[in-house]
Amino acid sequence: MKHPLQSGFTIGFLGAGQLARMSANTAFQYGMQVAVFSDRTENEPVQFMTPKSWSGTFSESDSMLEFAKACDVITLENEFIDSPVLSRLQKESGTPIYPSPDSFAMIENKLIEKQTFEGAGIPVTPYRLVKTEKDLNDFGEKFGWPYLLKSSKGGYDGYGNKTVKDPEGALKAFSNLGGNEGRDIIAEAFVDFTHELAVQVARNETGEVVYPVCETVQKHHICVAVKTPAPVSESVQKRVQELAMKATEAIDGKGIFAYEFFLTSGGEVLLNESAPRPHNSGHYSIEGCVTSQFENHVRAVCGLPLGDPSLTKPAAVMINLLGTHQRLSRVEFAEKSMREENGHLHIYGKLQSKPGRKMAHYTLLGDDVEEVYRKALDLTEMIEI
Repeated sequence: MKHPLQSGFTIGFLGAGQLARMSANTAFQYGMQVAVFSDRTENEPVQFMTPKSWSGTFSESDSMLEFAKACDVITLENEFIDSPVLSRLQKESGTPIYPSPDSFAMIENKLIEKQTFEGAGIPVTPYRLVKTEKDLNDFGEKFGWPYLLKSSKGGYDGYGNKTVKDPEGALKAFSNLGGNEGRDIIAEAFVDFTHELAVQVARNETGEVVYPVCETVQKHHICVAVKTPAPVSESVQKRVQELAMKATEAIDGKGIFAYEFFLTSGGEVLLNESAPRPHNSGHYSIEGCVTSQFENHVRAVCGLPLGDPSLTKPAAVMINLLGTHQRLSRVEFAEKSMREENGHLHIYGKLQSKPGRKMAHYTLLGDDVEEVYRKALDLTEMIEI
């Protein structure tokens, strides 16, 4: 592999959405070239930034081989790919992929992920693989109704998840999620929690850094806001950071990894989900931290020294700006938010808006997290996309 700061060095992203776009900004900052492979039919945000763009399918390595050979290192923007395909792509192209296919294989779907972290001694939310009507009913009897059914692969932002309240609803949801077609479906118990927490870890051969713990605000299984630092005790924050680092070490991860936790009403910290890539909960770090998650993503996979994840101000809040209309993307009524001294608007460049789709985000910095949160909500209340 060429030196990452050598002219012509190319970093490749599997996936071409806003996460890759924000990581690509750092790559350009370091003089790197950017290549991208998209599995979508429509043009995606990164594809407007570079001539090195390919499209195809994630289901077999041949589709991605030309792209891979044009790169010096490849990394992930999403997890909608299978580890055997990544392994073949790395072997056939000779281009290293980080997180490695072996690391990815340990968390590539929600069932394997739970088993991996449970095996590493990390407490996780109660779960079961369900295959039959009896399994569905038994889970409800043991852990209580309602509970959550999740497609083991491919779910995000409420897609692939369904809350079930009774045996009839569970059977219907199981079918709708593909359980009758052989897709692995897991049941997860509802946890009596007080806060949903998230944190990012960057790790490579030069070291490991962990970001501040933030609180995520969820609505309809979509994160609508992030508050940093999380309004929980220092001991809870430390526990979350320690578990996140332990999880990263358990998979020998190289790259940036995000973890979501529940803080239960009894004070227990449970790992809910992970992501082998930058995460929506870390968007605040662009202005809110000395080194953003996106910069440390690029540094980590390229073997560069990792940067300081400390907050630049005492509080940082991020508001997700979701689509409000089915139309070509257009941001309206953003003037007030753009005039705010410590406010930062990020528009992702998606061509088509639709209700609930993540189209942009707004970050506001300040001194008190709850005051900043209230102000950020006010500044973004009238924005329509």
